[in-house]
Amino acid sequence: MTTILHIDSSILGGYSATRSLTADIVARQLALHPGAGIIRRDLVVDAAMHLSGAHMAVFQGGEVSDPLLGQDLAAGGAYIDDLFAADIIVIGAPMYNFSIPTQLKGWIDRVAVAGRTFRYGANGPEGLVTGKKVFLASARGGVYSGKSPMAALDHQESYLLTALGFIGLTDVTIIRAEGLALGEEAKAAALAGAKAQIAALAA
Repeated sequence: MTTILHIDSSILGGYSATRSLTADIVARQLALHPGAGIIRRDLVVDAAMHLSGAHMAVFQGGEVSDPLLGQDLAAGGAYIDDLFAADIIVIGAPMYNFSIPTQLKGWIDRVAVAGRTFRYGANGPEGLVTGKKVFLASARGGVYSGKSPMAALDHQESYLLTALGFIGLTDVTIIRAEGLALGEEAKAAALAGAKAQIAALAA
């Protein structure tokens, strides 16, 4: 059975463009893969802690003395289990201040783990999370794609492609809605274009 991992990171709730797009992507994938299971992660509602010195001490073999830290380490481990369990990964990633939400960065910090999701070999780093399809729902207020003069300021999609690729997730389709802050007409056109792209997805 196909398993879909659905991740949202926008803080805007029902006003979020990326949450609307990820919902549509998941619905489309369910239509293409009837009976698929869903793993749901809302990184705003139920986020793991950001990494701390206490986390790093445990990663280096130290003891877990704080029960809350132990629970949080288990949550981070579950994020990795999600990745390996999923066949299709859908990530909502709005641009905040030229990059990604801190909640999504926290998730990446917890899944990029040497020996679990990547390893270093004779030829350098090797991603271990392979054979999966990723859909990235991207939204931003300005225009940063193509030959836009703002393109060099995109540390959102560029960072995510790098981070995901590092752990082996290289089959990534970006569903993009940009220019959302350039007026209602531009916003409506961008969202309509992204939704049309979703509707055209094939298995």
